[in-house]
Amino acid sequence: MYRPAVGRTYKTEAVVLRSMRYSEADRVLHLYTAERGRVNAIAKGVRKTGSRFGARLEPLTVVALLMHEGRGELHTVSGADIVSSHAPLREDGARLAVAQIGAEAILRLQVEPEPQPRTYQGLTRFLDVLEEWQPAADPARDALGLAFQLKLLALAGYLPHLDACAGCGEEHALTGYSAAAGGAVCASCLAASGGFPLGEQSVEALQTMLVRPLGSVQVAGRASNDALRVVEETYAHHGGFRLRTLAAL
Repeated sequence: MYRPAVGRTYKTEAVVLRSMRYSEADRVLHLYTAERGRVNAIAKGVRKTGSRFGARLEPLTVVALLMHEGRGELHTVSGADIVSSHAPLREDGARLAVAQIGAEAILRLQVEPEPQPRTYQGLTRFLDVLEEWQPAADPARDALGLAFQLKLLALAGYLPHLDACAGCGEEHALTGYSAAAGGAVCASCLAASGGFPLGEQSVEALQTMLVRPLGSVQVAGRASNDALRVVEETYAHHGGFRLRTLAAL
């Protein structure tokens, strides 16, 4: 496991995933950093009037941070400069909902302070694309949000097997999905695996979302419903969780 040195000051770029009130003037931040992966930190005094950098630590902001790592779980933020504010995401309800789904997916899938450069790059790309994106009427079924979650699952080691039946390995027609089997399955394996049926275009849509760049794929109707269920059932089976942001929609 990656174990950085303790008791020193360091600089890092990070995305603020979540910000929570703590005591009368402080905030606890859940961060995803470029060099260290998941980091939890405390920003002292940022809720006071006249704080030097309180407004720079809003959720979804990309920031250049000066941090101090002590022996406790929480690192201390001692300086912050905005790299990308992503203010349009917080000002639009639909974009904000999609962004919050992506942020929670990172929090639930990346729980350790392990450097994951591809995950960090994917997160910042997701936020950049979302600023110009026209979200779906239902944020849970938004193509960009679904594609981002599928890519996160792949990076976390839960890549759905979509090229052949995940149950028997044969290249039969794939008619369903089984999280227990690890991907799309044929009709025979679907009956045995306890999965769910997929629409005719859904397997191709899932493959496309996994391999194409973020923002280059549109998906709707049955395919978006199936993609959402694939994501949710993979979370539940492999991670043992469901996203609160999805459940609330």
